[in-house]
Amino acid sequence: MALLRRGRLAEKFWTSLPVATLAVDGDDKIVDMNPAAELLLNRSLRSIRGQSFLGLAVNADKMRASFDEVRARQSQLLLDDVNLSLDGRYVMDASLHVAPLSDFSGHLLICIRSRDVEERIGRGKRSNTAARSATGMAELLSHEIKNPLTGIQGAAQLLSVRACDEDLELTQLIVAETHRILRLLGQVEQFGRTKILEIKPLNIHDVLDRACRVGKVGFAAGTRFETDFDPSLPLISADEDKLMQVFLNLIKNASEAIGEFGDTIRIKTYYDDFLRIDTGNGKRTALPVQVDIIDNGRGIEPDLAPNIFELFVSGRINGSGLGLALVSAILAEMGGWVSFESEPGKTVFRVSLPVAEVN
Repeated sequence: MALLRRGRLAEKFWTSLPVATLAVDGDDKIVDMNPAAELLLNRSLRSIRGQSFLGLAVNADKMRASFDEVRARQSQLLLDDVNLSLDGRYVMDASLHVAPLSDFSGHLLICIRSRDVEERIGRGKRSNTAARSATGMAELLSHEIKNPLTGIQGAAQLLSVRACDEDLELTQLIVAETHRILRLLGQVEQFGRTKILEIKPLNIHDVLDRACRVGKVGFAAGTRFETDFDPSLPLISADEDKLMQVFLNLIKNASEAIGEFGDTIRIKTYYDDFLRIDTGNGKRTALPVQVDIIDNGRGIEPDLAPNIFELFVSGRINGSGLGLALVSAILAEMGGWVSFESEPGKTVFRVSLPVAEVN
């Protein structure tokens, strides 16, 4: 029986804790770990038991001093801005809540919260809010702007018939610009339209392969594509046409973001059971199938990042600000999730999707 699992109630409580929690002995060696910690650290208890927790710390000396302080004072301590190295390459930004275990001399209980995951979830919540606001804005724009704009375009066309050479250029400019705005509004109308979703089990890699082929012969011609697909992924649950639209938008954005700063779009798929969203009625749905679309371009400007999924927000001079808002709206409609991480030289847009229920 593991250290903290003596008795059925204690066992059930320990395994049900949603926060990644582990216990170390007086030598800072890991003696127990709950399932949430196994998931977060991507390590099983069997593989990590007996190893020093300090071996995960980027700054082991500072963490050792903090642990010694908890033992000496027999009081809890919150360690913020901690860096944990999970595999020698990926470093997790985390906060640790450390408390002494009074019944076990020298033992400590450590709760780990990943700041990376919290930020990703926060951005995802903002993207869902943006999706709902985008739908309402689309209906308003379509009704209040499109009809009078059509009248302006018609009037300008009539004037161009009788206009002198000096005024003809101006009337043609009015016609061309109103036509451009009408096309833009036609795109915006997609947010307000309702379509019965055709949700079915899909192979995520079939959809991604098709999206990449379209990109290579069109808007992303000349861009180098790299794929890192997990062939063991289960079927997902989604609308194929809508999902295709999502990936085409994200790949197109990545190709435009690269510009003179990069040359590669990398697409990675993997399984991560950590993310769950609240679907109402107290139910939480897992979104374990992850698709990362990664470009090595300039990155997203920090002042744009909080509102990147809002309608008409764009980092490009001539960008419409529709693509990411549409992506967010579609995924929200299908019960999926979109989030992002960005820094100069690397931007990742992550699509999280539910697994299909196969009878």
